[in-house]
Amino acid sequence: MRLRIHRGAKEIGGTCIEAEAEGKRLVLDVGLPLDAPDEAQERLLPDVPGFREPDPTLIGIVISHGHMDHYGLAAHIRPDIPVWIGEATHNILKAARPWVPNGHVFADPQFLFDRKPIEIGPFRITPYLVDHSAFDAYALLVEAGGKRIFYSGDFRAHGRKAALFDRLVDKPPTDIDALLMEGTTLGRTEEGFETEADLEARFVEAFRQTEGLHFVWASSQNIDRIVTIFRAAKRTGRVLLIDLYTAVVLEATGRDTIPQSHWPEVRVYVPQRQRVFIKENRLFRDRDRHHKYRVYPEDLLAGKAVMLFRPLAMSDQGVKSVLDGAGFTYSMWEGYLKEGSSQRVLRWLNRHGIPWQSIHTSGHASTADLQRFASALAPRALVPIHSFESGRFPEFFDNVVPRADGEWWEV
Repeated sequence: MRLRIHRGAKEIGGTCIEAEAEGKRLVLDVGLPLDAPDEAQERLLPDVPGFREPDPTLIGIVISHGHMDHYGLAAHIRPDIPVWIGEATHNILKAARPWVPNGHVFADPQFLFDRKPIEIGPFRITPYLVDHSAFDAYALLVEAGGKRIFYSGDFRAHGRKAALFDRLVDKPPTDIDALLMEGTTLGRTEEGFETEADLEARFVEAFRQTEGLHFVWASSQNIDRIVTIFRAAKRTGRVLLIDLYTAVVLEATGRDTIPQSHWPEVRVYVPQRQRVFIKENRLFRDRDRHHKYRVYPEDLLAGKAVMLFRPLAMSDQGVKSVLDGAGFTYSMWEGYLKEGSSQRVLRWLNRHGIPWQSIHTSGHASTADLQRFASALAPRALVPIHSFESGRFPEFFDNVVPRADGEWWEV
């Protein structure tokens, strides 16, 4: 088996790996670079034979999880290439597509399930469900030609599914020839990260200290974080207010253990700008499924609540009427705060005298957990990927074999 990393050997984002065995090729992820301008996306598609023109040797693409830096260029590949992806991931992307810019849905994918091997030509793929800030994320064991590689995808060990990490390192796949392991946080801290349980406790304290409505700005697709916010709201006697887009995403998980619009502690509030968006895009089916769980501006005055915040809420008259005594928590990567849209939110908070804080933890493994992971799998070669610190891997791991983007090598 031969491998080459098209993008990601020395950067975070844009991950794309090509494997070849017995004259057939398989691709793992087709990610969008983090710094890609919208107008340049198509030309950033990796030079993989078969992506643009027919090539019978390209027999499939496997998507590890539903973050744009792992699937975001898929819209530019030929739609007839077979694709494998997590079923819940597919359902979330499908539900979200009408609501988000640059959304993409695979036309007729086949599905990955935890530890259920699939055969794709000469390749045998075994998905391993992992703990990550993306719901339904997988690491992948790839076997072909008597060789075994393990692609970590993105993972962590401090989320609400941390038991998945423990299970993997306690009973890891053995005899790994090459481990392609992400190193997103490498060198940032040796002390580990706060867990979602830690964050829940901090949210509880923040909600208790807030007299009025408490806004939380978090990603609707970070399901772990939504669960954390919901649990903290419930512990403080507050209802969780979500917008319709979030209700649709939560519904798409297909899990009755995930907060849903019909739960008694959850309600749907649709800001005016979202109501206009629904009308313009004819999203009436989404609206009607959740209609009975809606609250309206006059209802915001009754009782205490936590509202999942969207910038479009800043111009909503209902929201404007309940800003007295409000609090605000930012719960995403702090790098986004440098963007213009985030700066407008911070100015809005300042204008209305709303105090804010950040409560967040990484979606990626700490250095210590990366070391535990690598030690458990004990690969013959550890290949850095998804990291701006690839050159530092030998400081922390054994058997490191760096590879350059575009370089073919024999496993």
